[in-house]
Amino acid sequence: MTTIIYSVLFAFLISMLLGLIFIPLLHKLKFGQNIREEGPKSHQKKTGTPTMGGCIFILSSIIVMFLIVRNPSDEAMIALYSFIAFGAIGALDDGLKILKKNNLGLRAYQKFILLIVVSGILAFYANSNIGTTIFIPFVQKTWNLGKWYIPCVIFYYAATTNSVNLTDGLDGLATSITLLVMTFFSLLSLSRGNYTLAIFCGIVAGSLLGFLRFNSFPAQVFMGDTGSLALGGAVATVALILKLPLIIIIVGGIYLCEALSVILQVASFKLTGKRIFKMSPIHHHFELSGWHETKVVAVFSIATVILCLIGFLSLSVIF
Repeated sequence: MTTIIYSVLFAFLISMLLGLIFIPLLHKLKFGQNIREEGPKSHQKKTGTPTMGGCIFILSSIIVMFLIVRNPSDEAMIALYSFIAFGAIGALDDGLKILKKNNLGLRAYQKFILLIVVSGILAFYANSNIGTTIFIPFVQKTWNLGKWYIPCVIFYYAATTNSVNLTDGLDGLATSITLLVMTFFSLLSLSRGNYTLAIFCGIVAGSLLGFLRFNSFPAQVFMGDTGSLALGGAVATVALILKLPLIIIIVGGIYLCEALSVILQVASFKLTGKRIFKMSPIHHHFELSGWHETKVVAVFSIATVILCLIGFLSLSVIF
C-alpha cells in the first residue's frame, strides 16, 4: 500500500513538472486547438489553447512505472502498452489537425482501422491469456463469451475509447471523471491481489491529478485525442484484465451518457428532424441550459463518485 501512495505522489509531481515544461513548448510550437464552429459560442475564445496535453500524463505514467515498479506483472504492462498505443493514435490525429489548421485530423475510416488493429491485438492477447469468461456485476455469475469474445472485446474497446473521447469537451471534465474511475480500479485491483495493476491505476490517477492543475477551468492546455484515447484504452484494458468489462457501464456511467446522447441526437434528427437535446454531447446541453462549465464538471464528478460506490456494491459478492 505504501508503494501505491508513493507512486501516486511521484506521478503527481512529475506530471506537474512536465506541465510546466510542455505547455510553454506547445505554445512555442503553435500546437493550438481549433474549436468547432458548431460548438457553443462561449468556447470560441478557447481557440489557440495548446492541445496534445495528454503527452504530459502519458509520459509521467511511463516514467513512474519504470522507476518504481521493479517487477511489473504482465497485466500491468499490457495496460501500460494499451495506454501508449491508443495515445499514439490520438497523437497522430491531433498532429494532423494542427498541420491542417482545422478540426479534421484522421479520416473516420483511418481512425477506425487503427483502433480496430490495436483493439484486435489486445483482444487476441486477452483471449489467450485472460480467458473468455467475464463477471456480471450484482449477480454471482460469470458469462463465457466463447467464440464471441474477440469481436465483443473489439467493439468494447471502440465504444469505451470513443465515449471517453466524447466526454473530453469541457475544461477538466474527462480528466476529473477518469481520475475517479482509475482510483476505483486501483482500489479494486488491490482488493483482488493484483498489486502492480493497482499501482498502474494509481500512477495514472496521480498523473491526472497533476495534469488537472493545468486542465481545470480556465484550461491552460487540452489533453486532445492524445489523452482521451489513451485514457479510454487504459480504462478498458484494466477492466478487461479484471474480467469486469461490464463494470464500465456503472462506474463509467458519465461516459455512457455522453455517448448515448450523441447517438440519440443523431437518430432523432435523422428520423424526425427534431433534436432531443439543445446540443450533444450532453455536457453541452447543460451549458446551453445556463450551467457554467465548472458546475457541469462538479456535478458529473459527484455522479461518478456515487457510481463508483455503486460499483463496489455491485462486486461485493466476488471480493
